[in-house]
Amino acid sequence: MINSIVLVGRTGQDPEMKYFESGKVKTTFSLAVNRWDNKEKKEIPDWFRIELWDKNAEFAGEYVKKGRLVGIEGRLSVDKWTDREGTERDLYTIKASRIRLLGGKGEAQAG
Repeated sequence: MINSIVLVGRTGQDPEMKYFESGKVKTTFSLAVNRWDNKEKKEIPDWFRIELWDKNAEFAGEYVKKGRLVGIEGRLSVDKWTDREGTERDLYTIKASRIRLLGGKGEAQAG
């Protein structure tokens, strides 16, 4: 079986970095990936939660800003829990193993 995802899209906000006592670093942000909707006759965004760890997390925290075009490679992870009202919830996250900054030089300066 294979659980592999490749996405190219624009970041929805500046990354949020979290440092742990163990020395590990986690960075999260949202990513909008446009797709064509035949019914609406326009592109609409699908939103993904991206999670990076360690060196990739530090890289993203330093270089990724809201609106930046990035490429992500990773795997899909699903966390399940029951909330206070007893409703079962799912959180889908892309656990990224690789991130690439995309776009031209002008975009990097503008971002």
